Amino acid sequence: MVHTSLSSIGWVCGGAQALVEALLAAVGPEGTLVMPAHTVGNTEPAHWRRPPVPPAWHTMIRRNMPAFEADKTPAWRLGATAELFRTWPGTLRSNHPVGSTCANGPMAERITSRQPLTPMWGMDSPLGALYELDARVLLIGVGYSRCTCLHLAEVQAPDMPRETYGTAMLENGQRVWKTYEDFDYGSYPYGPIGQRYEDEGNAVVGKIGNAKAHLCKVRPLVEYALEEMKKHPLKEQK
Repeated sequence: MVHTSLSSIGWVCGGAQALVEALLAAVGPEGTLVMPAHTVGNTEPAHWRRPPVPPAWHTMIRRNMPAFEADKTPAWRLGATAELFRTWPGTLRSNHPVGSTCANGPMAERITSRQPLTPMWGMDSPLGALYELDARVLLIGVGYSRCTCLHLAEVQAPDMPRETYGTAMLENGQRVWKTYEDFDYGSYPYGPIGQRYEDEGNAVVGKIGNAKAHLCKVRPLVEYALEEMKKHPLKEQK
């Protein structure tokens, strides 16, 4: 699972294409490369903050947002590399209108074939498949606050708040605006938790171009984060 900031690497001959080719070459034909393909723009407009939109627009957005379609809808705000990987030959994408994941390689179907509407990032999701497969996560030029796999710890943590979500999706071939309840992901400060895990010697740290890179296994990282969340539940942090 790779999260990357292409610009943090510095100038790359070939840009995002060169980086995707390099990552695929690194895992080899027996490995599977995975990246997020989230669509945070296809969400309840009342929750938008970067930037917010006027309340008078909310109903219009709910009525007119195009439905998520895995082969059409671009990834939002994940950078050029993740969006190019989404369209790469052989890449598969999970069918979640907000939290989809892309994979390319022998395990791609196993990773992307399951993801309920809610909880979008529980064990029965691509992240859960990565946990089961003892996968690794690679952060290139970004910190652990961007490590989606840590949501697996959140869904098992005490006192996790929930919120109402909204999204445009297809049901029986028809566009609908779907309202549902899920966890309020990001409630725990899991970025610092991941950094503490690394500081205890549990990750390989190096450089890719100018970017700092962090490599570690998903399963022990998630288990460490969950124990930290149990020790320091949200009610004690308020």
